[in-house]
Amino acid sequence: MLMVSQTESETFLSNASPMLDIVSRERQKSLMLRTWILSGLFFMVLPGTLLGFSNLMAISTSHGASPLPAAWMQGHGHAQVFGWIGSFILGIGFYSQPNKARSGAWLPRLCFILWTLGVALRWFTSIYGWQWKIMLPVSAGMELAAYMLFLKSASGHKRETQPGAEKVKMPIWMVIVLVSTAGLFAAIAFNFVECVNLAMRGAEPAFPHALDQRYLLLLGWGVLVPVVWGFSARWLPSFLGTVHPNEEWTRLALALDISGVVCGLAGWSGVATVLLASGTAAMAWALQLARKPHAPAKVQSIHPSFTWFIRIAYVWLMVAGSMSIWAAHADVHGGIWGASRHALTVGFAATMVFSIGPRILPHFGGVQAIFSKRLMFLSLLLLQIGCTLRVSSEPLAYEGLLPLAWKVLPVSGMLELSAVLLFATNMALTFLLGHSAFAVHNQSQRTCA
Repeated sequence: MLMVSQTESETFLSNASPMLDIVSRERQKSLMLRTWILSGLFFMVLPGTLLGFSNLMAISTSHGASPLPAAWMQGHGHAQVFGWIGSFILGIGFYSQPNKARSGAWLPRLCFILWTLGVALRWFTSIYGWQWKIMLPVSAGMELAAYMLFLKSASGHKRETQPGAEKVKMPIWMVIVLVSTAGLFAAIAFNFVECVNLAMRGAEPAFPHALDQRYLLLLGWGVLVPVVWGFSARWLPSFLGTVHPNEEWTRLALALDISGVVCGLAGWSGVATVLLASGTAAMAWALQLARKPHAPAKVQSIHPSFTWFIRIAYVWLMVAGSMSIWAAHADVHGGIWGASRHALTVGFAATMVFSIGPRILPHFGGVQAIFSKRLMFLSLLLLQIGCTLRVSSEPLAYEGLLPLAWKVLPVSGMLELSAVLLFATNMALTFLLGHSAFAVHNQSQRTCA
């Protein structure tokens, strides 16, 4: 009986070993994702939102952006898009790739180091200007090298899965994700080339205004919008209980968005804004968010208001598109353009991150649930109030239509800052204090053994 028992035990351990290896690798990937997310939260709060709030206070005091260094404004935007959203994208991208024992964890770790140092160096250089003719190209080069490592890892996965497999039509959400990947590469390459050019010929560590406006167009409509659209097409039907996106309308929306970005980069702002606004309407129709859901929404472990805030985010996207048309024909001092971009980045992109993030990031990071549902709701509510005040008051203040609106801008900034701090605190506590799903799995394995 003893020999039989020992043999059975050895057989069990032999069969369980591959499963334990898989769990171990999944745990390592989840820990790496947590690192990416916590880094993104840092850039969102400190170099991003706090710097942006400081800039807004200075603008409100002087009733204009002219006394403020352009490098400070650009450093704030870079930290938000690359440091926050970019870190989230890369972290989720690495997590989504299958385990590969031969590659180990060196590639995502090296990518993380290069990316984080590059973004931090860009922010530091934009604020303090120390040796900026050297530091700007170095920071941009680090970001480009990090993204090339990410693409190398993703392309390696593609080569391994395609040979011998039947050709299957690529789902539309994956097409959008590939477009957003190309858009992010274009933005990173654009930034590198212009940072080198600026170091060789520039007089200050900031892009010229006309160039910066095109760069912002690429970041907003060429990166943020396709990224969110791809995630929406992939996850919203399941999360909201809605039907799958209409593929024809989705492809039309994507084509309009790409065409609008190309026209904008070419300097045809009037045509570009019409195309972009049309694309937002087409995508809202494709997702069919206004239709009655055919199944209950999946709101386990998150606040049930999640479903409403998702729809509000797409309202903000259509507001951003509509205001861009207005700005192309009537903007004089930058207030309408600024309000349009704020509706896009905060109203649309940030609302989607604040809504979907608590739903998917804890699961990906190996945590069972968000730390606090109430903090999730409060952060979303404050974000909507702050964004509404900012988008409505910025054109009135900048364009000289209502001087009282200058007093509203700091209030909007304070509300949005509070929302960001609540979201970051909630997510950080989720990863630092949350109950790990892997702990439950490991305990069950020990019990079986």
